[in-house]
Amino acid sequence: MHRDGETPVRQGRGAEAVPHAHVPPAGLQEATPTLHYIDGQMTFTSAVGAIFMFPLSGIIRLCVALRIHPNVLTFIGVCINLAAAWALGRGRFFLAGIIIVAANLFDFIDGKVAHQTGMASEFGGFWDSVMDRFSDLALFLGLVYLYASLQRADYVLVTALAMTFTVLTSYARARAESLIDKCKVGFMERPERIVLFMIGAFTNRMAAVLWVILVLSMLTVAARIYHTWRELEGRKVMA
Repeated sequence: MHRDGETPVRQGRGAEAVPHAHVPPAGLQEATPTLHYIDGQMTFTSAVGAIFMFPLSGIIRLCVALRIHPNVLTFIGVCINLAAAWALGRGRFFLAGIIIVAANLFDFIDGKVAHQTGMASEFGGFWDSVMDRFSDLALFLGLVYLYASLQRADYVLVTALAMTFTVLTSYARARAESLIDKCKVGFMERPERIVLFMIGAFTNRMAAVLWVILVLSMLTVAARIYHTWRELEGRKVMA
């Protein structure tokens, strides 16, 4: 799963962008879990990724052997997410949860396939990020349709606000990182959002989950604005 900040080159989730790195021929690399750490500790998403990498490694090896382009895998994931949005719009939450899981399997393996086939590219990272945003908005729009059809204007508003701040979390980081080195602060990025969507769908508590997404997204935007201001002010002091 791609984090909210756009990675220039798709080298597998969370890896450093190395445009000219040597990549062994397909089939020589093994689909082994890559664990990601922050300050020496495994992150929540890397732990989940490590668990799912073992059953998914066979699928990844098959995609590598067939030379399936990672951009195609990304697009398939988006199409499946559109089906999840339809299920949400019909109020079929459990079905939506299953479909979201399936969609994000593709979103997880596309970066691994890109890395192992040597198909990692700057456009691949861009395509992946744009499709992630599209998938997120589709899920929210499915809920907007559901609550509008139920004449629940209050939750139409909550969903619209959650959708707005979801976009702002991504934009705030992208804009901040055009001014400072990194802006990864905050509580809510895409992996956390998707996990919350799954929880809401499987437990039939989507309304409560929307409130959690909204509040944490607002706090994340505020944290990124403050972090960027502090970093820029620090430069003035150092100058």
